[in-house]
Amino acid sequence: MESASNTGFGDIINKGCQNETSPKASASREPTVAANKLNDIPEALQEVKKTPGETAEENVMERIRMAKNGKEKQSNDLDRAGLKRKLESEEKPAVKKDARMLELDNQLATMPRPHIPLKSLMDVEIKLVYIDEEDITYEFVGSMASTSTQSMCRDVEIVDTLSAPNFSFLPQIDKWLQVALKDASTCYRQKKYAVAAGQFRTALELCSKGAALGKPFDASPEDISSIASFIEMKLVTCYLRMRKPDLALNHSHRSIILNPAYFLNHLRQAAVFRWLERYSEAARSAMTADYMYWLSGGSEQHISKLIKLYWQAMIEEAITREESFSVMYTPFATKAKADKIDKMKEAFAKKHPDYVAYIYTDPHGLHILPQTADWASLPPQQYLLTLGFKNKDVGKFLEKMSSKKLPSFSEHRAPFSPLTREESVRHLETIGKKILPIMDFIRGTKLTESFSACSGVIEKLQYASLLSRLQRVKEQSQVINQAMAELATIPYLQDISQQDAELLQSLMADAMDTLEGRSDKERVWNKIQKVGIIEDFLYHLEDNFLKTKKLRTARRQKMKMKRLQSVQQH
Repeated sequence: MESASNTGFGDIINKGCQNETSPKASASREPTVAANKLNDIPEALQEVKKTPGETAEENVMERIRMAKNGKEKQSNDLDRAGLKRKLESEEKPAVKKDARMLELDNQLATMPRPHIPLKSLMDVEIKLVYIDEEDITYEFVGSMASTSTQSMCRDVEIVDTLSAPNFSFLPQIDKWLQVALKDASTCYRQKKYAVAAGQFRTALELCSKGAALGKPFDASPEDISSIASFIEMKLVTCYLRMRKPDLALNHSHRSIILNPAYFLNHLRQAAVFRWLERYSEAARSAMTADYMYWLSGGSEQHISKLIKLYWQAMIEEAITREESFSVMYTPFATKAKADKIDKMKEAFAKKHPDYVAYIYTDPHGLHILPQTADWASLPPQQYLLTLGFKNKDVGKFLEKMSSKKLPSFSEHRAPFSPLTREESVRHLETIGKKILPIMDFIRGTKLTESFSACSGVIEKLQYASLLSRLQRVKEQSQVINQAMAELATIPYLQDISQQDAELLQSLMADAMDTLEGRSDKERVWNKIQKVGIIEDFLYHLEDNFLKTKKLRTARRQKMKMKRLQSVQQH
């Protein structure tokens, strides 16, 4: 394939994407097209058994420590099973290991997967999203009880309607706040959702003023955050019942910022994205919910199956509605070599002849599909993702971005001059409609990042800066809240280096300052953008220098040949 090094926004803006996604257009597509795009989702190989605002920034390092402890506990629980699997695999011949790599002809499903009906999704939402929980799930309950008691508590929380009994060691909330929450829940059960939402807002206001726990001076910021998260979560369910997902969106983000460890916060965020027809983002939220359920000790198989069903439906919906690109997942066991990747591209071109302007296989991706996801296995079945585009420049630009250690939306042609308003509008259109949606789709099956743990979030914050420049404040707030929710979740998803932890803290602090209108200092993500622009500019200069050098060398050789010919003739 052609090199992606010289592709910038200018090429994408000038040529434009063909067939941009629109709900109306996608609704009128041929059924066979949707079926063909679903062909490359593998069949299921197995049965899938202080105040709240201030504490978000302060809790980052504590969350990193607690997430690490949680992962170590899960690892210890699986040590014996993992050792047994390892011994069994060592006893088998080395050829068995390669057997996991299926031939390309057999890797993909030959029959399209049946489309998951809306009724199944509604069943999941009724059972998990709209339930009226009465008890608060605390993020750091382990600080008040022993590890064994914490595990017992979490196990009880998951049984039945996912609500827990009142253990004596759990914090006791303020009596007036308790009354407000009880009244709001009563209205919710009576289907008076607008009244309930108003009462939950009142409860949130009480919480923000310090009326969260019965003993406010003994209350930890983490416990206050968990209570505020509980109320934010309640507001999400109220607004979804009222069919107002736009009002639920920021509340779903904030519930995660305040308590990222609770899996239902992520699933409710997925439901909000589904209502907004943002299916790729819904897929990532559902994937995170399923992983968090396992990480927190969830063992009820039927709950995990419901979450995986939701995750799978969101991926399928995203694929069938997308018109600018198509995808293919290929299972793999070892690192894919260049010849294997070439074969994948050939297989993709045969299956998707309409999407061959540029074909790209993500070599750094460790993609996981809900059909085969088993978090307890070490590691779960992984896939390589191949994407084919109708627009060559979009594909080249995305491949270039995926290999950068410092993610940035940069343009090398005028790196040191500020963007005009017209240029900002064009950049916003390009990023928002042609780049970010594809990146969101890629992340819908990719739990961890390869280069930097904060990749994928930095790009959203850079996009928020563009929105701010154009004074689109509401959209900017939504994007920053979503980015903060992802930042709060990162320590639970993967081990992060000290450098990434410091970057995460800086991003969270700057995002909080931006939302609160504090400080005019340059934001971290804008500094990263500048570094990326300079790197691209220098690379472009070097590339032009090499091309000029080759051209001069070719001219000199040509002149030498002419001289030799002239001498021979004389």
